[in-house]
Amino acid sequence: MNKKEIAIALGIMCMILTLILVIQIRTTNSANQIVKQTFSSNNLRDQVLKWKERYDYTYSELELAEKKIEIVRQKASENTEGSTEKEEELKKNNILIGLTDVSGEGVIVTLKDNPNVSLDSTILDPSMVIVHFGDILGIVNELKNAGAEAISINDQRVVSTTSITCEGNVINVNGEKISSPFVIKAIGSSIYMHSALTRPGGTIENLNQYIQASVKQSNNITIKKYTGIINPKYMKYAE
Repeated sequence: MNKKEIAIALGIMCMILTLILVIQIRTTNSANQIVKQTFSSNNLRDQVLKWKERYDYTYSELELAEKKIEIVRQKASENTEGSTEKEEELKKNNILIGLTDVSGEGVIVTLKDNPNVSLDSTILDPSMVIVHFGDILGIVNELKNAGAEAISINDQRVVSTTSITCEGNVINVNGEKISSPFVIKAIGSSIYMHSALTRPGGTIENLNQYIQASVKQSNNITIKKYTGIINPKYMKYAE
């Protein structure tokens, strides 16, 4: 075999090897794409199953708690000495811990992101014109200090176990996601709470430098009950 024939043979072999390599690369990329899609689908399914399991558990716990309350209520309403006092005490306790709807005078605070800040504004950080969980927490603490007897945030009742947290751009109350506008209702002395929030240099005035904050008084506010489960891990009756 002369040099020309050897060169032709080597050329053909190189072409074959190149073709095989291209086929392998395309096959690998296709397999990777299928794996990615499968992983994404599996991850989404796992998230859905996780939330469904959490919902089913919470709902079953709520049903169990309501049955226990109903048993206590029936016993309290029996025609025995002191039954009326027991029923009233039970109602009062449910009101205090947030397990029943309540109504009365109070204030309604509304917090919104500020869309009116232009690019040439003196505010350099755009995140300053967005409502943060610290702003909500500040309002809640101010209302508590002013004697609020019941508080809700976007109809999420604030109870002893309530947590207000922030995960990225999402604010959670009682584990539920809420978004702007944030409507905070409080039952108590409308005059006292309104004055505490709107005093010169107070919370509302400071917030209005960046976001949109308002407060109004009302003679008839309804705050819905807490729908979660209050299950203390460490408290028990003192002996």
